[in-house]
Amino acid sequence: MTPYARELGDFLRARRNRLRPQDVGLEPGGRRKVTGLRREELALLAGLSSDYYQRMEQGRDLRPSDDVLDALATALLLDDDERGHLFTLARAARRSTPPRPRRGPERVPNSTRHLLHVMATPALVLGRHLDVLAWNPLAEALLGDPDDFPPGERNMLTALFRFPEARLRCPDWESFALEYIGMLRAAVAVDPTHPRATTIIGELSIQSADFRRLWARHEVRAAVHGRKVFRHPEVGEITLTWDTYPLPGSPGPALLVYTAEPGSADAERLQLLGSLHATRKTAPVSGKDLRQA
Repeated sequence: MTPYARELGDFLRARRNRLRPQDVGLEPGGRRKVTGLRREELALLAGLSSDYYQRMEQGRDLRPSDDVLDALATALLLDDDERGHLFTLARAARRSTPPRPRRGPERVPNSTRHLLHVMATPALVLGRHLDVLAWNPLAEALLGDPDDFPPGERNMLTALFRFPEARLRCPDWESFALEYIGMLRAAVAVDPTHPRATTIIGELSIQSADFRRLWARHEVRAAVHGRKVFRHPEVGEITLTWDTYPLPGSPGPALLVYTAEPGSADAERLQLLGSLHATRKTAPVSGKDLRQA
């Protein structure tokens, strides 16, 4: 069984368990041993034999056609991101020779670093597995200083599940977590055996019951845009829009930018936060550096 076939089977199972019979126009019937749809119910909806579908969930060597995938996506009520994820996994799984994804080091161009530091809004560069590769002062003011953590722990998911302060800054931390998990799932679909992904998932699975619970849902999200509320200890709650902009490389790092509505109270709070942070950074320090205090 290839890693792609295993991931495909797990994804199908998670999506099947998410549905109830009434969601797809079926009668629940008597007592059910499963919370979601039965395999044979989903196979019927997709026009497949139960045996064929069972082999797909078990990750056995199958090469489903695009028509079969389309039927499954429709039966499972997948959204656009989930449908794309299903096709990515299945097309990789049905190749006789597994693809060899690029695994070169993730680099941030100097021009991007210059751009970060002239932007008057929080911005950072995330690697494909949500490692924080570069950031500007406003991102540091909003999210905390990544330099306070060892390089291997400068990761958005790691921070959210392992460090209480990160949760305190996110009133709806589970929504944050599901977005980041969905983005990591998309990276895993491209390269399920990448050492960095394996490390992050393995460590968080051991350390956090919350991560295990949410990872098992097999959520998948495209890193595009959204809105987030932050609770900052100095300026209170700030609602920001976030957008991602891919940098050169496929797959590669992406620029994540947070912006406030111009003229809004959120924009004023963000400006105040930047002023407080700049004052703190430029204030003279007597004796040894504060990082060593």
